[in-house]
Amino acid sequence: MRRSDRDQVKATKTTTRRSLLIGGAMGSFVGVLGFRLWQLAVRDAEQYYLLAEENRISLRLVRPDRGRIFDRNGKIVADNEHAYRITLVREETRDVDAVLANLRTLLGLDDETIQKVKALLERTQSFVPITVKDRVTWEEFSRVALNAPVLPGVRPEMVLSRVYPFGPDFAHQLGYVGPVSETDLSDGEKEAEPLLRLPDYQIGKTGVERSFERDLRGLPGAQRVEVNAGGRTMRELALEPPVPGPDVQITLDHHLQNFMRVRLEGQSAAAIVMDVTNGDLLGCTSAPSFDPNLFVRGISSADYGALRESEFRPLADKTLQGAYPPGSTIKMSNALAALESGVMDPEETVQCNGFIEISGRRFHCWKKNGHGRINMVGALRESCDVYFYEVAQRIGIDGIFAMNDRLGLGQKYDLPFAGIAHGNNPTREWKQKTYGQEWLIGDTINASIGQGFTLATPIQLATMTARLATGTAVLPRLIRSVGEKASDVSVAKPLGVSSEALAIARQGMFEVSNHERGTAYSSRIADPTRAMAGKTGTSQVFSITAEERATGLRTQEELPWNRRDHALYVAFAPFDAPRYAVTVVVEHGGGGSTVAAPIARDMLLFAQHGGLPPEESYPTSQRTRIREDLAVLSERILPPDGSTPAVSQT
Repeated sequence: MRRSDRDQVKATKTTTRRSLLIGGAMGSFVGVLGFRLWQLAVRDAEQYYLLAEENRISLRLVRPDRGRIFDRNGKIVADNEHAYRITLVREETRDVDAVLANLRTLLGLDDETIQKVKALLERTQSFVPITVKDRVTWEEFSRVALNAPVLPGVRPEMVLSRVYPFGPDFAHQLGYVGPVSETDLSDGEKEAEPLLRLPDYQIGKTGVERSFERDLRGLPGAQRVEVNAGGRTMRELALEPPVPGPDVQITLDHHLQNFMRVRLEGQSAAAIVMDVTNGDLLGCTSAPSFDPNLFVRGISSADYGALRESEFRPLADKTLQGAYPPGSTIKMSNALAALESGVMDPEETVQCNGFIEISGRRFHCWKKNGHGRINMVGALRESCDVYFYEVAQRIGIDGIFAMNDRLGLGQKYDLPFAGIAHGNNPTREWKQKTYGQEWLIGDTINASIGQGFTLATPIQLATMTARLATGTAVLPRLIRSVGEKASDVSVAKPLGVSSEALAIARQGMFEVSNHERGTAYSSRIADPTRAMAGKTGTSQVFSITAEERATGLRTQEELPWNRRDHALYVAFAPFDAPRYAVTVVVEHGGGGSTVAAPIARDMLLFAQHGGLPPEESYPTSQRTRIREDLAVLSERILPPDGSTPAVSQT
C-alpha cells in the first residue's frame, strides 16, 4: 500500500474517533440539558410556578375605614380624612441607597430624614413597609407614582387619617389615636393582628378611641394585584373588601360642649352637665384642653413639653381623674342622714357663735361671728358649719358614710375611660387599714363639711346632684350606641329616702340661690320657670394655722395660686321640674359663691335655652355687665346653628 493511502486511512480513523468523542459529549450535554428541563418543567414545575406567581402576584392588606364618632345630635366629632404617604419595603428593593437617593430628589428629603429612614429599615423586618414621608402633597405623590419603575419597593399610598373637627372641645372624652407601640400589643395581638403591623397604623390611645378600639378598628381586607418587573401595578386580580368599623354615638351635645369649654377658658377647672332623667352626660369639660389633632399628625417635643409641664395639667381629665375635698357641697347628704335616722328635726335650731369646741379643740365656722340660731334649711342656705358639726356628732361617721354612698360618692361608674378616680368616702376601717390609726371625733367633724379624708370627683358630685333632684339612683352614661346596637338605659331605682327629707334638702338648695341670705344669691336665675337650686362649696387646700387665724388671713388673691381654696358649685334646674344637673370645680379658684356659681348658672341657662340665654334671664342689676359678657361669648363660641368649624379650633 502506498504511503499516501495509509495516511488517508489513518486520517479517516482519527476523524471518526473525534466525531464520536464530540458526538458523545454533545449527546451527554443534550441529555443533561433535557434532564434539567424535565426537572424544571415536570418534577419541580409546581414549586417554580409558585415562585413565579409570587413575583408576579402581590398580596396586600387593605386598611378598613375607622368608625366615626357622632354627638347626640348626629354631628361628626371624630372623622377620617384622606392623606398621602410614601412607604418602602426593604426586601423588594435591590439597592436601598439608590432608591433613597431618587426619593431625596423627588421629595426633597434632607440628610437627617434619610438617616432616620435607614435606621428604621435596619430595625424593621425586611417584609414590613416603613414610612419614608407622611402627609405628602398630591404633586409629590404623583411624582413618585410616575417614577415607579426606578423605585422598586416604593409604594405611594392613599390612606385615611383621623381628624377631630371640633379640636379641643372633645379632647378628653374622645381621646386621640396614635402609632402602635410594643406596649400597646398583647402577645396574642402581635401574631394575630397583621393590621397593627402596617406602617404608621394608628390605634386609640385615650378616651372613647381607646375603649372602643376593637369596634372602631373594623376588619382588614385583602387585595391581589399583578405587578411587572419594575414593581408597577398592572391590574387588580381580586379584592376582598375590608369591613369598616361601626360608628359610635355619644351623649354629649357639641354645642353645649363648645360653650362650656369657652366659658372655662383661663381656669384650671372641670364642669359637667347631666340629664337627670336618664343620666346622659350632655356636657363634660376639663379645662384647659388641647387639640388632639396634634397627636394624630405627630406632636412636636416643644408642644408636648408645654402640655406636660403646665401647672394647669391640660392632659388630665379633671372631670373623672380629679379628686377634690367637696367642701360644703355634701351638706345635703348629712342633712338627709340626720332626717332619715330621726336624730334631728328640720325645725330644730342650733346656736352658731362662729365656732364649736370639742375635746379641747375649736372647730370654726366660715363666718367668723357666727350665724346665730339657725335651723336645717337656714344652715343649708347660709352654709353654717357649726350646725353640721352638731349633725355629725349625732349621726357619726357611719351615718355620714352610708348617705354619701347612697348618693354616689366614693364610687366608680361604668364609663369607657381608664384611670377614673374613686375619690374617698372614709370609714373607721379605711383609716385603720390606711394609717393604722383609730378614727377620732375630729375626723367626723371634718367629714361633715367635706374636708379631712373626704374626696369626690366632679362626676360623683354631678351624680349626687341628679339623685337629690330626682330621688332615684341615676347613673351617668356617655355611650348611646355602637353601630346598630343602642346602649341600655337602666331604669333608676328609688334612693330609699323619704320624699319629706328630700323636700327639705331641695328647699335648702333653692334658698342658696334664691333667698337674699343665700350664699349664691348673686348668681340666681331671674326667670322663675328656669330657676336653679344649688349649693356652694369652698374647700381648703392647706390648713389654716392658729397663728394665721389670730393675725388675720390674707385674701385668696394674695396667696400663691396653688395655695388658694378650690371653688365648687352643684345645682339642678328647673327647680319645679328638674331636667339638668351641673357641677363646677375651679381649682384654686377661691370662693364657690363668687367663682364657681356664676359659671354653673351660665351653663344651666345655656342647656335650658339651647344656646346663649336672653339677658332677661339675669337679675336686673347685672344686665349691663351680662350684656357685654354675652356679646364676647357670642364671638367665641360656635354659630347658633352649631355648624362644624371649617378647621379645628386651637
